[in-house]
Amino acid sequence: MKILVTGGLGFIGSHTVVELQNKGFEVVIIDNLSNSSEAVFKGIVAITGKQPIFEKLDLRGKASVQDFFKKHDDVSGVIHFAASKAVGESVTNPLLYYENNLSSLVYLLQELEKKEEANFIFSSSCTVYGQADVIPIAETAPIKPAMSPYGNTKQIGEEIIIDVAKVSAINAILLRYFNPIGAHDSAEIGELPIGVPQNLVPFITQTGIGLRKELLVYGNDYPTPDGTCIRDYIHVVDLAKAHVVALQRLLNKKNLDKVEIFNLGSGVGSSVLEVITSFEKVSGKPFPYKIVDRREGDVTKAYANTDKANGVLGWKTQLSLEEAMASAWKWEQKVKAK
Repeated sequence: MKILVTGGLGFIGSHTVVELQNKGFEVVIIDNLSNSSEAVFKGIVAITGKQPIFEKLDLRGKASVQDFFKKHDDVSGVIHFAASKAVGESVTNPLLYYENNLSSLVYLLQELEKKEEANFIFSSSCTVYGQADVIPIAETAPIKPAMSPYGNTKQIGEEIIIDVAKVSAINAILLRYFNPIGAHDSAEIGELPIGVPQNLVPFITQTGIGLRKELLVYGNDYPTPDGTCIRDYIHVVDLAKAHVVALQRLLNKKNLDKVEIFNLGSGVGSSVLEVITSFEKVSGKPFPYKIVDRREGDVTKAYANTDKANGVLGWKTQLSLEEAMASAWKWEQKVKAK
């Protein structure tokens, strides 16, 4: 079966391509290389021994999307990662996020709507919950007003998919994941942001390797044990495997509803300072950081109730925070050595 992975050269997308190919799927990647590199393609091939099809394409071009589906009319499923993803950047540049994250989704769904059968996995986010009232966060938690344009695009994206699935042959699974970190154990692929990292762990590893002077910790006065924000960090390989399980659920018609929703996380909350301590342990050296004021758009704490993913989807995390930090550090060291 041919599976389309949009944003397939990105961080989560590339790891998912590896897991799909390891399961015997034929993969076609769409990526515009705005936050990725063709070097990732070589890493995928090095790990799997297989070459996915690669189409350099910007999903904001409606005609390009139409042309793609004419060329690849045998796609059995779509896993949609392609989106801008930095909370802080979305606050300062909201129109970029609304255009990139929503128009691309609409154009994909317009093509899938034409099919007699279509399977769609959506890369959603725990940001749809905002600051949840109950921790850990279950799928039944209310959707709060978004705290950032990025979070809003995920909320709107989910609503679009639910509406379209009601009137089409599209079956979908929305995967709300928490904070993906780490790298493939081979160190052939990992998180490689262009420019200054917007996420915690790559900033930590880049600081550890000497590319950054120090990490700014945004606030130490939150109502948490050490005053810093708490998140649920999930190893990217565990996360990638969940996408394959979700896809197989749709392909095998095991889904109970037209649109199903699953949280993907470790179920454990770790503070910023705990992540720093974990890095110090795996790297064997002290880490420079400075406490500064809180950042707009950050929630105090968020970690997943994973009961539904564990029980219904039949998936659970296998890798620890320390294993994720060790793989991220191994990847960073390899990047520097290149």
